[in-house]
Amino acid sequence: MHDNQNNATESDSLRIISFHLGAQVFCVNIMSVREIRGWAPATTLPHTPPHVLGVINLRGSVIPVIDMAIRLGLPPIKPTERSAIIVTAIAGKLVGLLVENVSDMITVSTAELQPAPDVLPAAERALTKAIIPVDTQMICYLDLDALFSVTEEMAA
Repeated sequence: MHDNQNNATESDSLRIISFHLGAQVFCVNIMSVREIRGWAPATTLPHTPPHVLGVINLRGSVIPVIDMAIRLGLPPIKPTERSAIIVTAIAGKLVGLLVENVSDMITVSTAELQPAPDVLPAAERALTKAIIPVDTQMICYLDLDALFSVTEEMAA
């Protein structure tokens, strides 16, 4: 049947959503994304790490918002009307990721995924699943489960 062929094609591809942080492009698996919201200020919480901006109310659920730039060692985001909060489901919990702007939703072949270079320290390398060359860009594919393991105590 054709279904087996279609399943093979789907398993050989990956749907991602890409976003900008400064001049760099990052992406996450679209299957982890629940929605994309415009920027809204978060309510700060005491004694949270610098990358945790606070919490927002998402239809009655309180979810943490993480400044992805700070989390990845980049200068903090200065939110604008183009900024977005990508609401993701990580290990069964909702987490908002503040990004400068959402770029694109694309499908890439898993054959295009390149391993993260060994020049990164192990902790940072764990956040990067792969590097994806797309046209002239190099997109860093982030591992949200690795990101969540660091923010788990705050989000619980």
